[in-house]
Amino acid sequence: MANKMVLPLFFVFSVLASFSHALVQDFCVADLKSPDTPAGFPCKKVSLVTEKDFVYSGLGVAGNTSNLIKAAVTPAFTAQFPGVNGLGISLARLDLAVGGVIPFHTHPAASEVLLVVEGTICAGFVSSANTVYFKTLNKGDIMVFPQGLLHFQINSGKGGALGFVSFSSANPGLQILDFALFGNELPTDIVAKTTFLDPATIKKLKGVLGGSG
Repeated sequence: MANKMVLPLFFVFSVLASFSHALVQDFCVADLKSPDTPAGFPCKKVSLVTEKDFVYSGLGVAGNTSNLIKAAVTPAFTAQFPGVNGLGISLARLDLAVGGVIPFHTHPAASEVLLVVEGTICAGFVSSANTVYFKTLNKGDIMVFPQGLLHFQINSGKGGALGFVSFSSANPGLQILDFALFGNELPTDIVAKTTFLDPATIKKLKGVLGGSG
């Protein structure tokens, strides 16, 4: 009986120990000179931490929207803002020129909240039941996008649009659907079978998005 209790008790104490370890540290500023891991960057030595690690000024400048999607995302993730490491939060700036779009994409590690600061943005997401939720957002409106679900943002106004997004992770991750399908080396015939698109269309999209095969 005693032996059967050892493993469950060990598991419980291991979990409690992990919580205790997390609580004894006020913060874990990322040591960007060390390699990233699935658990985040290692902590910088507290003696080397300064107030600069907790301040980031990179979101005050508009991103370059002279590109295919006429949009720019300026992140404040761990790599740019070491102070958010391990805190489960991060931010980004979203600039959309006229006609700009952030194509369908997911953040595997985080939910997202969008705040519209200027202009008009049509935004939405698709649930796992294939239900679509979308809305035209104006200045001051916010919208939440649940973790891992495909979502998009489109400038639906006559001028530029600006938004700020927050994430429930210091490294939310990103996978853009169009690039995942057509910006790689997956053979065209396989893409055709899995998307029901004709090979000519696939090859055209691969050419635009930098894919091959």
